[in-house]
Amino acid sequence: AGSDPRLLPDLYPTLRGIIESYTRGTHAGIGVDPQDGLLRAGEQAEGQAPTYLTWMDARLHDRVYTPRVGKPVEVNALWIQALELMSTWAPRMDEDPARYQEAASQARASFTTRFWNEEGGCLFDVIDGPDGDDGRVRPNQLFALALATPLVPRDQARRALDVVTKHLLTPYGLRTLSPGDPEYRGRCEGDQARRDSAYHQGTVWPWLLGLYVDAFRVLEGKVPDLDRLLEPFIPHLREAGLGTVSQIFDGDAPHTPRGCIAQAWSVGELLRLARLAREMP
Repeated sequence: AGSDPRLLPDLYPTLRGIIESYTRGTHAGIGVDPQDGLLRAGEQAEGQAPTYLTWMDARLHDRVYTPRVGKPVEVNALWIQALELMSTWAPRMDEDPARYQEAASQARASFTTRFWNEEGGCLFDVIDGPDGDDGRVRPNQLFALALATPLVPRDQARRALDVVTKHLLTPYGLRTLSPGDPEYRGRCEGDQARRDSAYHQGTVWPWLLGLYVDAFRVLEGKVPDLDRLLEPFIPHLREAGLGTVSQIFDGDAPHTPRGCIAQAWSVGELLRLARLAREMP
């Protein structure tokens, strides 16, 4: 919509409807908290399994392994970006951008103060959850760090990226939970219950490498050594699915490939990084 003027008139009414629905509130506990302008998501009724609304959606029967009820960091980073984009598009559709600007300003100010976890040196994964703020080290904060307009001061963002690098970066992508966490599961194997319990509790996902590179580029003004980051995937192309990239890898070395032998978002993000490597001087 930003680069093709013919697309915006088609998309804008739908985008406006999404913003309005989220602002009013919709199913599964999704809605804006008027106190801080941040987007909450999920419910946890007494005696019932919590809802699960983010990409960390592993569930077996009534057991939800990563419900993340509250205000997830990546959801709110994308919510703020959506509001700011709408504020730039509204005048092109002969609408007043003020409501989007005001909502974005409130949410941005709240994000900056609420999501920083000084003790952990990074961003909270979820705030205002059933048990308070969640300080577990997960990769979802990369969505906020990768935005061109920072949501936290640069010194804090760099500290957060250092924490992510130290605890989550592996040769095949990023772990979904720090190995130092008591709920960390380093191997995604066994029966379905054991596999699902590890799915987002330490298992490595290759697609997250793209977000990591984007965050590094925003904060450092350059990309990391992409040849070095991509090199481990070359032998992997003959390891599980011929000529493709697996869905997940174990969090523990030697990072055995698991899950689907071919996964589109694993392949897509690595192709994007390979193209970026060719374009860099």
